[in-house]
Amino acid sequence: MAEDIQDKLQKYRTAPFDARFPNQNQTRNCWSNYVDYYRCQKALDAKGIDTAPCEWYKRVYKSLCPMSWVQKWDDQREEGTFPGKI
Repeated sequence: MAEDIQDKLQKYRTAPFDARFPNQNQTRNCWSNYVDYYRCQKALDAKGIDTAPCEWYKRVYKSLCPMSWVQKWDDQREEGTFPGKI
């Protein structure tokens, strides 16, 4: 399984189509992948498992989200004021 994830990460170019977000506006897709990345990190760290599978979410949110949003959310997470549940 880890080989499949590594193979997908190497072939990754941009965010693939996600049927949960069929519209042109990808704001929710961006938000979901950002939150999913940190949830994945938290869950796998707690179990002591390698967090490499989480990199998929990171690559997707980095290709979809404006960097200003990501910086703002990172700052909010550090301050403890992030509105999402991670």
